[in-house]
Amino acid sequence: MLNVLTDHWSEFSSGFWVTVRLVVISFGIAMVVGTLVAALRIAPSKGLQRVGGVYVEIFRNIPLLVLLFISYAGLRRGGVDINAWVAGTASLGLYTAAYVAEALRSGVFSVGKGQIEASLSLGFSYAETLRRIVLPQAFRTVISPLGSLTIAMIKNSAIIGVSLLALPDLLKEARIVQARTFQTDETFFWAAVGYLILTGTVTLVIRNLERRFAIRR
Repeated sequence: MLNVLTDHWSEFSSGFWVTVRLVVISFGIAMVVGTLVAALRIAPSKGLQRVGGVYVEIFRNIPLLVLLFISYAGLRRGGVDINAWVAGTASLGLYTAAYVAEALRSGVFSVGKGQIEASLSLGFSYAETLRRIVLPQAFRTVISPLGSLTIAMIKNSAIIGVSLLALPDLLKEARIVQARTFQTDETFFWAAVGYLILTGTVTLVIRNLERRFAIRR
């Protein structure tokens, strides 16, 4: 079994780092967009709340694979010259952002209304109150759910490698190795180990963040 890993180390390592890059970029998109959508969801304006709600319902209820087809094949057919990397990271990031927004919204509700009212009475605008008081506490409250979403993102990234985008991620490279060697069990065992390394690392990081920053009630 070990000979499959040693003989094809370059393919496995290349696919592993492509998966890391894919997840890191997508996670950045998810956090930025998810935070903005969460702010819309809790805004005092009903119109803004509806905009945030529409985003969440659209991206949370369309399968990721369908989003990949729309963002790549659909846009290219419509004349937009988009490459596989942009389509893959954007789709995964925007898809996960809907779940990040809902997690942050639940964290915002855990912040006492008295703090918000006190901030507004001191002259802070609503945007400043969110940025300085509400969102920092909300992030600390939802560290564990965000960790779960990150792990789900790592697993969802495998869909990109086997879709029409065919990015050379860990699963894509494992399929190439399997096609060359016909050693199916051994090849996908090492692919699974690679994903376990990623998810295990995220788990350790999240536990450390929880010990340091999580709010315990």
